[in-house]
Amino acid sequence: MTDKNRYDRFFSDELDALKQAGNYRFFADLERRRGQFPAARNRHAGGERDITVWCSNDYLGMGQHPDVLAAMHTAIDAMGAGAGGTRNISGTTHAHVALEAELADLHGKEAALVFTSGYVSNWASLGTLAARLPGCVVLSDAGNHASMIEGIRHSRAERVIWKHNDLNDLEEKLKAIPEDRPKIVAFESVYSMDGDIAPIAAICDLAERYGAMTYLDEVHAVGLYGPRGGGIAEREGLMDRLDVIQGTLGKAYGVVGGYIAGSAVLIDFVRSFASGFIFTTALPPAVAAGAAAAVRHLKTTGAERAAHQARVAEVRAALDARAIPHLANDSHIIPVMVGDPVKCRWISDQLMERHGIYIQPINYPTVPKGTERLRITPSPVHSAADIARLVGALGELWSQCQLARRPMAAQ
Repeated sequence: MTDKNRYDRFFSDELDALKQAGNYRFFADLERRRGQFPAARNRHAGGERDITVWCSNDYLGMGQHPDVLAAMHTAIDAMGAGAGGTRNISGTTHAHVALEAELADLHGKEAALVFTSGYVSNWASLGTLAARLPGCVVLSDAGNHASMIEGIRHSRAERVIWKHNDLNDLEEKLKAIPEDRPKIVAFESVYSMDGDIAPIAAICDLAERYGAMTYLDEVHAVGLYGPRGGGIAEREGLMDRLDVIQGTLGKAYGVVGGYIAGSAVLIDFVRSFASGFIFTTALPPAVAAGAAAAVRHLKTTGAERAAHQARVAEVRAALDARAIPHLANDSHIIPVMVGDPVKCRWISDQLMERHGIYIQPINYPTVPKGTERLRITPSPVHSAADIARLVGALGELWSQCQLARRPMAAQ
């Protein structure tokens, strides 16, 4: 056996094990239809079919909003396709400058910095802050996203994990760190898999008491909560108490990109030292322009947010009527609990093949074993007919799988 065959055999065996465990990720070939989302076209081995998407993170359907599309068309006609390089080497267009001003204003901060994705903004920002602050300790919520975990790991700073949203555990761990040692408390506002919301005010109380910086990931909240879409921190009047607010342009704003907002000197520090920012090609100007249009629109109207919350309540009520178990939470994310990776995959496949409904199964390692689920994300553009078809199909498949029909409280 050649070296190449030996390596390929290892890769193949690992993939086979993943598939047998029901945890292999299949990517659906989708073509969204502008103006008709959540309708889409799915291409597969047997041909093509029309489907309804029920798991998109384009939470408000802003990816097809006329203002966003018009801004992108105008920018690409004016400036062309790409930015032309990194932000330092010809890649800072006026569209980037305008977007960062919009984001700083959104969060009531002095400045903001745009990255190519939410993952990169977390990885680069946390990695830089924790690495550069002498002797820094990062107190990371146990439920934090992989991008935050990787950023902290990359920094090589000491990491202390505190139990998810557990204030007593956080305080005990803060107490154990010398008062003069730099500390960062890193956490999320809305956790993407369970949909629970962090006690931000109480976390800020503890951070202030023990001299820690706060780093809040609002990826699943910006655009969706607060009078202008500034997230949970804006809704609760807490933005001024947070040192760094991180967000994405790829979910509620319907485009792509990530960012941080904070004081002018903190943002300049990350801009000057973060390799993930310095050496990465800038977002295309059309993308920056589209994102700025989405941010501006959602600052001025709450119509999409109100419709979104109404639709979430309708879906929850319909699931309850069928006794289909889902985690209770105060957010827009509806985790329908299956608890078995093979059945979770099977239900997802059957929804697509028999009912034209696309919901990606969420299995280990994204969630702990035994908590496998279908993560449903209603949007303002889902109709009452869409909801009826979804819940009817789930009810039928639930019976076929002989899964329990009982409410499941959030753990």
